[in-house]
Amino acid sequence: MRSSDLTAASWRKSSHSNQDGGACLEVSDDFTAAVPVRDSKFPDGPVLVFPADRWTSFVSAVRGGQLGG
Repeated sequence: MRSSDLTAASWRKSSHSNQDGGACLEVSDDFTAAVPVRDSKFPDGPVLVFPADRWTSFVSAVRGGQLGG
C-alpha cells in the first residue's frame, strides 16, 4: 500500500486510548485487505499496514487475553 493511498483514509482512535493524549492508537477501516495503524500523536508520521486477517487475529488474541504475561 502506498502512502498516497492513505491520504483520504478516515481514522478512529482505539477504545483503549486514554483521553490525556497518551498511548493512542488509530486504525483505518477504509480498506478490505489491509489495516493501516498509526500513532495519533504523530498523524503525519509512519503508518504500519497489516493484512486484514492478521489484524483480526491479533485483536481477537488481545480480547481473549492470550497475549501478555
